[in-house]
Amino acid sequence: MKNFIGVKIVKAEVCQAWKRCGEYHKGDDGYKVTYKDGYTSWCPTKVFESNNFSIEKPDTISKEEIKNMIHKTQTTVMSDKTTIVHVTLINGFTLTEENSCIDPVNYDEQISVDLCMDKITDKIQFLLEFLLQSAQNGFTPKEFK
Repeated sequence: MKNFIGVKIVKAEVCQAWKRCGEYHKGDDGYKVTYKDGYTSWCPTKVFESNNFSIEKPDTISKEEIKNMIHKTQTTVMSDKTTIVHVTLINGFTLTEENSCIDPVNYDEQISVDLCMDKITDKIQFLLEFLLQSAQNGFTPKEFK
C-alpha cells in the first residue's frame, strides 16, 4: 500500500455512532462528518479532534485561528541586543525568529519579541493558507486564473 497526505474541508457536528465502526460501538461519542460531495461518515471524538483544525469560514484564515495554532512560545535574550523567539505549534511544528538592534542602548526586549511574533504569525498564516488552498483544490494539477 502507498502512503498519502489528505487535506479536506469537512462539515462536522457532535454525534453518537449510529452503527458499529471497527472497535467503536453504536452510541459511542464522535462526530458526524459531511464531505463536500455530500458523503457522510462517523468519526470517534479523539480521532476527529486530533486530525482536524476548526476554521470559521472555508475560504479565510482569521487572526484568532492563527493564534489557536500556537501551543508554546519560548523567548531567549542573547547578548545585550538580540531576542530569539521559538514557537511550537499544536501539531509539533516549530518556527523560530530572531531580532537584533545595532546599539544595545536601544534594545527593548518587548519590541523585539513583538517583531519576532509578527514574522512568526505571517509564517503561520502562510502555512494555513497553503493547507486551505490544498483542501479546496486538492493536489491534481489545474489551470488557475
